Amino acid sequence: MSTKRLLGAFAHPDDEGIVSGALLQYSTSGVETGLVCATRGEVGEIADPALATPENLGQVREGEMRAAAEVLGVHNLWFLDYRDSGMAGTPENADPRAFAQASAAEVVGKLVKIIREFRPQVIITFDESGAYGHPDHIAIYRYTTSAFHAAADAVQYADLGPAHSVSKLYYSSFPRSALRAIGEWMSTQNYEGSFSGLDPEKLGMPDEQINVWLNVEPWREQKDRSRSMHRTQLDPNNLMAKIPEEIQQNWRSHECYQLAASRVGPDVPGENNLFARIQ
Repeated sequence: MSTKRLLGAFAHPDDEGIVSGALLQYSTSGVETGLVCATRGEVGEIADPALATPENLGQVREGEMRAAAEVLGVHNLWFLDYRDSGMAGTPENADPRAFAQASAAEVVGKLVKIIREFRPQVIITFDESGAYGHPDHIAIYRYTTSAFHAAADAVQYADLGPAHSVSKLYYSSFPRSALRAIGEWMSTQNYEGSFSGLDPEKLGMPDEQINVWLNVEPWREQKDRSRSMHRTQLDPNNLMAKIPEEIQQNWRSHECYQLAASRVGPDVPGENNLFARIQ
């Protein structure tokens, strides 16, 4: 078993696409990878009614997540068993089963247990914007950050296994410059939908705050293949699928990460390695 481990913590099946290049790159080099999925995406879209119903969408998306994980070389997958909260301002936010309604202590405890059992050196999750403001994305960012610190403290959650100090915590998002370009293009398309009205100046990660730019172009085909496993979410008529290639290339060929916390020192500009200084 590899002595190096990378853990991603996200909210829904298909969220892992934002870090799929990193998962591929490091799993290929012998790093053991794992993914936490807080929900099963029960409130997501259904691209084709033949694929799922609102009643079984969560079950179907779990299967899609497992298939995508296999493509990415991820053999450790955990579901936290909360319900998708839906986009901000929707009735699903108030569902008592929703991730947005979960007890912080309970969620952090579940994450601490996973961290102490899996013992990763690096954790990656969403940044404070949740990439585009989804309440579940922001929630998993907050809870994962808390769990990073709590897992190292033997006094906290003392019944959940020996303390483990994760070396690095990274936040992942889209570069703000890329979201700005997409927003400008969408404004020319008279788009009205879930992403309309979002302010690109408040979403994504400011380019100057990015510590690691991973060139994931060598894994582009496998990234696309893993994404194709999420069939219920792939509507060919969705405007997002029609973004011109020259705009997509700017953000699909690279993944960006901000070093949020480190117990092994700061990243060196140009290093572009999540495991730098980790033996």
